[in-house]
Amino acid sequence: MPITAAALAPYAGFVLDDAALPALPNHYRGKVRENYDLPDGRRIIIATDRLSAFDRILTTVPLKGGVLTGLARFWFDRTADLCPNHVLAHPDPNVLVCRRLSILPVEVVVRDYLAGSTSTSILSMYRAGRREMYGHRLPDGLRPNGKLPTTIITPTTKAFDAGHDEELTPARILEGGLLTPAQWEEVSAHALALFARGREIAAQRGLILVDTKYEFGLDEAGSIVLADEIHTPDSSRYWFAASYPQRFEVGAPPQSFDKDFVRNWVVARCDPYRDPIPPIPDEIRLEAARLYIEAFETITGTDFPLPPPDVPALERIRTNLSAWLAAPR
Repeated sequence: MPITAAALAPYAGFVLDDAALPALPNHYRGKVRENYDLPDGRRIIIATDRLSAFDRILTTVPLKGGVLTGLARFWFDRTADLCPNHVLAHPDPNVLVCRRLSILPVEVVVRDYLAGSTSTSILSMYRAGRREMYGHRLPDGLRPNGKLPTTIITPTTKAFDAGHDEELTPARILEGGLLTPAQWEEVSAHALALFARGREIAAQRGLILVDTKYEFGLDEAGSIVLADEIHTPDSSRYWFAASYPQRFEVGAPPQSFDKDFVRNWVVARCDPYRDPIPPIPDEIRLEAARLYIEAFETITGTDFPLPPPDVPALERIRTNLSAWLAAPR
């Protein structure tokens, strides 16, 4: 039986908003993840419950970090035959141990639909009158949330240190030396293959994979490896296939369970790029948590394992990591 937001009420304060562990070396704080680089070349990534959008932290969503880590694990396992990835171990529901990579300075976004709400989305640009974007020319007459004539790649800069993503084109990537021609060809091919696999599996679950973001890095041998996460609600947009045609016909927003739920709540109340973000109430945060869990259960076909709400997440993570680090290898 699907979980309700009311059933998640005990988790309203059960959030991991910070995962600073002084005992671990080389700490780097990302928008939603805490990273630690071990001397042996491994990286520990802890997914917090912070929700990032509009290049800022909006709020926390209970259990979000566990959902994202579990979903990424599901997708990494099902795409390893298409592209090598950085995963080594999962010592805790919120923790990934991976190979440390030199992250490439380009985020590869693949899109099948004219959608989005951020300044870098093709729908925002299209509504503003632009037809040339990311090295593509889109025809006139496209409708919001409609299928694109073909699947496209819309690359952006990789925003390090909480910076801003910026629009790129293949020509700018090559002229600026961000990637070599061979690297751009390889990451493009990987991205399209990964998206096709994700689209296929999503369709089997009654979902439309609308768009998604991939990050790649180089290992010590210079080989391209899939990094970060894959096909989660934070990096991807999903719509429900059954309701999509009717809602599209009447111009209604597609039914989804990505973080557009919170983004749309914020956009209705302020300009998120200029104004302070209003406090987001618990009922919105818990509904967002429910949507994340629904995403996990719909995509994986399994129940999301709710952790005991009386054990703080950071305490559990510290215990599990200590045991994993102490185990012989």
